[in-house]
This record gives sequence, structure tokens and C-alpha cells, in this order.
Amino acid sequence: MTTDTATPLSFLKHDGKTIAYRRFLAKDTPTIVFLHGHGSDMDGTKALVVEEWARHQNFGCIRFDYTGHGQSDGNMLDATIGQWKADCLAVIDQLVPGKCYLVGSSLGGWLMLLVAIARPEKISGLIGIAAAPDFTEELIWNALSKDQQKTMALNGQIALPNPYEESEVVYPYQLITEGRDHLVLGGMMPISCPVRLLHGMKDEEVPWQTANRIAEAIAHKNVQVLFDEDANHRFSEPDQLDTLLATLAEITRQTKP
Repeated sequence: MTTDTATPLSFLKHDGKTIAYRRFLAKDTPTIVFLHGHGSDMDGTKALVVEEWARHQNFGCIRFDYTGHGQSDGNMLDATIGQWKADCLAVIDQLVPGKCYLVGSSLGGWLMLLVAIARPEKISGLIGIAAAPDFTEELIWNALSKDQQKTMALNGQIALPNPYEESEVVYPYQLITEGRDHLVLGGMMPISCPVRLLHGMKDEEVPWQTANRIAEAIAHKNVQVLFDEDANHRFSEPDQLDTLLATLAEITRQTKP
């Protein structure tokens, strides 16, 4: 597997902060840009596997940390969906010389949709892995009781169980309120590129039905949903990673010379 030292660590100045990224480019082929999940970073298993595949297939690749994540500046509790979208657009605008494919995991799956809408001329295709658009409203806010909602609004945050660690996850109230400016599942998304959506049927964090809802809300006809009956939210077992790479190979075949 590709190691972090194989691709130099660099930093992009953006909006008064510094975004950490690792990038290599390939001549005459698009770049694969990996968008990680909430609380994760650019050094996760899926990001590294995607980078290794890109190298072997002569594609460029960029992986980076959002504001408040990994090695980038900022506090995650101060950031918002809009800030993370702006981070993604800065990377696309300043670091991608031509067109690119976006691979978005969980929160990254929401961000890839927002980026595709904002920069249609730059995006050749999308692959969502347990994509979680609108999760701030549907999976956090709507899941709270009325008393919890009042407490969150009063205290400015709420701590909820973490499915991966003993420590709780803290969600700031502005993540909810600002996130409402970026909801996408309430209407048709003017996305004009092929889309592939991978989702595990055993995902206990983002319902598998979300993938179907995304597909139905995308205007482009070339949209496919691929379910794995054994996968959970992480979608990181060897056979699931094989599915991810096979999907990358299929969708990139459309534009690679």
C-alpha cells in the first residue's frame, strides 16, 4: 500500500487557514480527488487505496484534510458544511489543472455533490461511499428529542455516542443551522456527470435507502447504485475495497485516452 512518505505533504493557504494535502499529477489524464468523512482525515484506508490505484493507472491524485481535520488548521467544532465545501472548491480550483473525479466517503459524499453542482465543468464523475448528504438535519437534528434540541440550541452543542470509540462525538449547533443552507435531497440536483453510489446494507449510521434517494435526486441519467449486503458504514473490508477500485476503473474508462 502507498505510504504517506511516497507523496510529499504540502499546504494550501485558503481563507486565512492552511489546508494540508498530498498531490501528484499525471499527464493528459484527470485527477482523482478523495474527500474523507467527518472526523476522519486524508490518511484513511480508502484514501490510500485510491491513491495507490491512481498511481498504477496513471491518474493524478489529491487527498487532503478539511478545516479542523488531520493536519489542516482550525477547530472542527468551529467549522461548517459551507467551510468544508469552500475547502473542497479551493483544492479543485487551485490544485487540479484539468478535470477530476471525486471519490467522497460519508460527509465527503455530501461535499462531492455540492462541488459537482458548483463546478460542473471540472467534474468528470462521482463515486460516493456511504454518501451522507443532509446528515446534519436528517441523522442528527431530526433524531434528537425536543428536549435534546432545546438543550443543543441553548448550550451550542451536544455530545452523542461514538460508534467507533468510547468517547462521545460533539456536534456544534452551528453545524446544524448552517448545514440547512446546503441541503440537497429536497429537490433535483443539476449534476451533469456519471455517478456511482456504493453503500453497505449493514450501515447503521447512514441508511442504505439514502443511496436510492440520492440517485433519484440527480438529474443525470448515468447514475448507478451498488449495494453490498455485508458492508457497514466504513466500507473498508478487502472485498469492499475491490468493489471501490473496480468502480473507479469502470467510471474512469469513459474519459481516459
